Amino acid sequence: MTREEEFLPRQKGDLSITYDIIRTYNSNYWAEVTIANHNPLGRLDNWRLSWDWQNDEFIYTTKGAYPLKVDSSDCVFGSQGVFYKELDFANVLNCERRPTIVDLPPSMFNDSDLGQIPFCCRNGTILPPTMDPSMSASRFQMQVYKMPPNLNRSTLTPPNNWEIKGILNPDYECGNPIRISPSESPDPRHIPSNKSSIASWQVVCNITNTKRETRKCCVSFSAFYNESVIPCNTCACGCPSNSERTCSATSPAMLLRPEALLVPFDNRTKMAVSWAEINHLPVPNPMPCGDNCGVSINWHVATDYRKGWSARVTLFNWGETSFADWFAAVHMNKAAKGFEEVYSFNGSVLESVENTIFMQGKKGLNFLVAETDGSNPRKDPRVPGKQQSVISFTKKETPGINVVGGDGFPSKVFFNGEECSLPSVLPSSGTRKEVSLAVFLLVMLLSIIFMCH
Repeated sequence: MTREEEFLPRQKGDLSITYDIIRTYNSNYWAEVTIANHNPLGRLDNWRLSWDWQNDEFIYTTKGAYPLKVDSSDCVFGSQGVFYKELDFANVLNCERRPTIVDLPPSMFNDSDLGQIPFCCRNGTILPPTMDPSMSASRFQMQVYKMPPNLNRSTLTPPNNWEIKGILNPDYECGNPIRISPSESPDPRHIPSNKSSIASWQVVCNITNTKRETRKCCVSFSAFYNESVIPCNTCACGCPSNSERTCSATSPAMLLRPEALLVPFDNRTKMAVSWAEINHLPVPNPMPCGDNCGVSINWHVATDYRKGWSARVTLFNWGETSFADWFAAVHMNKAAKGFEEVYSFNGSVLESVENTIFMQGKKGLNFLVAETDGSNPRKDPRVPGKQQSVISFTKKETPGINVVGGDGFPSKVFFNGEECSLPSVLPSSGTRKEVSLAVFLLVMLLSIIFMCH
């Protein structure tokens, strides 16, 4: 078998991790790790990357990222300290069998010791390629010391059991590293040629939470033809344990008046009960639990007329973490082709994901702030971070669309790559039928003429 035949073809997935050996010596080597996002709706914020060493390796130093825990005690009191008697372990960064690596802040990019690595130092943010290809990868380097009997420069073993996580992002399941042909990159000396790594492995990770019962964000539905809002589902993002619970995890969420969406769930009880009494709706006992989601999104069908219709989307951040460069995406089976414009966000229909509208904040307005105190912290409830825009649609490209019948609501909603929980029912339209503005004015005119006679 030739050396070329040992290499497997590079695989496709939602996210790939490439482990390149760029320099090697008898006792240690330098590895370059590249995390690349390939999913048009996938994203990571404050990523944390973990793996298992196979042969008691340890990290001496890093550039472009840093261990979450800096500790060399496992080496000092372990076999590494016995073998490397002359090594100053005060300079060793990490000796854990399963280290966790985190990205550095942007301020460290030009640091001569820790930075100056392409795609590093972004606070762990990896955006989807549809949003910004230049921000869809992250990279760092590390010096790894080996242990006997692997002390020669050609014996190279990658870590295994890779895992990557983010904040309010999809869950990824990573496969085993596979040997691939050496990666090539531009020569750092600016010579017009490519430089090959000594050895390369690829780890492919795929999003696994598409059928997960609990989410990290949720959606409420409302419409101009119904006074009630269908809120996020009960326990959409998890519930307290039975020992801590004083609410029902199985009772459906109670309908709300629209202004209740601006109030934290713990302060909605009186509003929900009052609205139930006004509309002669049952009041569960015990009351349903909250959705427990850090981010909620309201989709409101605002208008419906002969040639088009509109919706209003509102994002609420109930958490303590602000979201820079946020994005949202809505999948609409019948309505996406009629998309015209998003007025307060940047928006477009994706070519790579069928029937999906992609939205992100405009420059200077791309920051979804965290929840803050009200104007009077002693009396007022906390206020969520909020962003809102109207979306217009034309019916020219979607003949036969029934907006009020349900075609005006998305079948999937994503926030920062995480698929959100949707209500199980749509706002009821009763017996309402679409009436054009011209017909409405004609009816009014005939009524006036009739009254005058």
